[in-house]
Amino acid sequence: MVLCSTALTVYFASHSIGTVVVTTVACSLLLQLAYFGSVLFLIWRSSCASRAGQMAKHFGRCKVVGYQPPDDDEVRNESSDVPQLVPMGGISLLR
Repeated sequence: MVLCSTALTVYFASHSIGTVVVTTVACSLLLQLAYFGSVLFLIWRSSCASRAGQMAKHFGRCKVVGYQPPDDDEVRNESSDVPQLVPMGGISLLR
């Protein structure tokens, strides 16, 4: 609807089909950018709301935890039927 009204307005103002095409394409790109930006804003807002909800839910139940180095041996299993994890986090099927 917006593109049709823009095209008609530009055509009656300039009487040029080339100007109508360029203006309509520019207007459609602007609408697409606005739509993309609004979707990103809604995603950002929902993530902030869920993060705030999680913080409110867990408020007051915090405990201090000291640093614990990762234990690489914990994820390894010596069973031959279980795929073994390689150092980069993938699964090795060659064993």
